[in-house]
Amino acid sequence: MQLRWLVPGIGIKRWVLVILAGTTLLGLGLAVYLLDVYRTAPEGWWLPFIKIVALQFMPNRILRAFIFGGLGLVLIGIGITGLNRALLRPFLRPGKDVIDTVAEFRRKEKGPRIVVIGGGTGLTSILRGLKSYSSNITAIVTVADDGGSSGEIRKSIGILPPGDLRNCLAALSNDEEMMTQLFQYRFASGAGLNGHSLGNLLITALTEITGSFEAAISESARVLAVQGSVLPATLKNINLVGEVELAENKTIIQVRGESEISQAGGRVRRVWLDPGNPTSYPPTIQALLNADLILVGPGSLYTSIIANLLVPDLLEAFKASKAYKFYICNIATQRGETDGYTCEDHVRAIEKHAGHRLFDVVLANNRYDHHMPEGTEWVKVCEDDNRYPYYRADFVNVEKPWRHDPVKVAKTIIDLYMERTGPLVSKEEKSSI
Repeated sequence: MQLRWLVPGIGIKRWVLVILAGTTLLGLGLAVYLLDVYRTAPEGWWLPFIKIVALQFMPNRILRAFIFGGLGLVLIGIGITGLNRALLRPFLRPGKDVIDTVAEFRRKEKGPRIVVIGGGTGLTSILRGLKSYSSNITAIVTVADDGGSSGEIRKSIGILPPGDLRNCLAALSNDEEMMTQLFQYRFASGAGLNGHSLGNLLITALTEITGSFEAAISESARVLAVQGSVLPATLKNINLVGEVELAENKTIIQVRGESEISQAGGRVRRVWLDPGNPTSYPPTIQALLNADLILVGPGSLYTSIIANLLVPDLLEAFKASKAYKFYICNIATQRGETDGYTCEDHVRAIEKHAGHRLFDVVLANNRYDHHMPEGTEWVKVCEDDNRYPYYRADFVNVEKPWRHDPVKVAKTIIDLYMERTGPLVSKEEKSSI
């Protein structure tokens, strides 16, 4: 059992060797001292005792050395195991071995630096799957949300909408059990709190306590033991404005507010931010430039994905990054936003707002045998589109077929990344090989 501490990849062997070297030197020093005492000290009652302790009654010196060395290794192993159990106890889950916990932590620590751009349920689903492969994950979230609890907080208190950020923090939490459930708990609308989630209220309170929204997000991440980071696309108070073509009379109207665009009842032609040209949050730019892999989507096409890419310096950092860039297309259309859209229509809309040749590969679902809710259709791939390499696979969540299965998508993403990079290592590790 103790030998499991020596398996590759958990970063234990080097420190075991250091401890062994130190222990050996200490033992050597003690032996030299005792030998000097033994040779020079006058006869006394304790000399026979030293002989017994030193196994002088055994004529084979090599055997004596093996006995002392073996006992030393056993004691060192017991000590290291006990020390690690004591230090790691706060991070252990019931029924999970300490060695497995350390090995998993080290494996994910070496995972690629992944940046995911999006928002809503699609983004949180992908994050839940990816955190099994890497702890170096950054979620970039739009702050244009103006609906629900986030919208109410934004209007009444004047801070950025916390909802999407809260969901991403919960998705990346190291323990998605009681604490995360508490963070996601939503009060009933009749309770006097107007359907607010506890997490939104907590982030709001932390914003006032710490004096900044970004510090509140950071403290929330610490409380939830988040693997990675969650960053707003910008700290500016922005609104999403859309140009919508009404279905009944083809009239083009202007709609203000993220929540209002999908409710307009028409086809979205384009969207933009007001005020225009907001500056991005600097850590967001740094994350994009340092990334090994950048994922765009899934999520609401105009109000989550494109809304992020409309931040000018964020888009420039995205284009400048040397990371591999994947677009994960939605499985199903979204009523009021992408009715009748194919996968190519999604890509074309992104290119219209952000430019061409943005991605290295497009991931698209190819399973269409489940029943869809009324007003929702499968997003299919046209066979004649050659602008991007398409990777088609079954990404369907069988319980909710209009959504992605986190495990399926994450495995596919990591497999494709490994095909392009070799072993699952980051840029820094590859440069050092």
